[in-house]
Amino acid sequence: MSKIIAVEHVTLDSVMQAPGRADEDVRDGFRYGGWAHRHDDPVQARVMGEHMATHHGALLLGRRTYEDFYGFWPHQTDNPFTEVLNKTEKFVASRTLTEPLPWQNSTLLADAVPAVAELGQDLVVLGSGDLLRSLMRHDLVDELLLLIHPIVVGGGQRLFDGVDLGELRLVDSVATTTGVVIVTYQRDEEKR
Repeated sequence: MSKIIAVEHVTLDSVMQAPGRADEDVRDGFRYGGWAHRHDDPVQARVMGEHMATHHGALLLGRRTYEDFYGFWPHQTDNPFTEVLNKTEKFVASRTLTEPLPWQNSTLLADAVPAVAELGQDLVVLGSGDLLRSLMRHDLVDELLLLIHPIVVGGGQRLFDGVDLGELRLVDSVATTTGVVIVTYQRDEEKR
């Protein structure tokens, strides 16, 4: 059976907006962008590298995340993730983009929730807050890999806004040297 895994950087107060750069996502006046990188360390790199090596699903991205990733990753020459991301099949949820999409191995999903339910293959969601919350509301997310950063920003797009997942089961946790806790939760099938 196929599954959907969400991989998300979040603050202690569940904000997922703009972890990578100050200008990544300034919607609603968000001014705390770039909060995640100060917590990078070899433990986090190892755990995420192991995750990428063992989960061979396609990527599922919202439009905003796809455009942000496309603007960065294809141009990186000295990063081990570049080749993996370029070669990976990518499904992009958008009502405004049109095909052909510019990044290799990318397919447009105009109506994401029904299309994802019918794909029948493992998918990994990165970022893509609006899409992810929609998938969670439709009971389509099976696993959450959360990188919980030791910072509280007080405002911004939150991972679980408008979402009730019910009970989750902790299946793994790793603490990094910088205070990030990497946790993997799976949906409790008996309580779904």
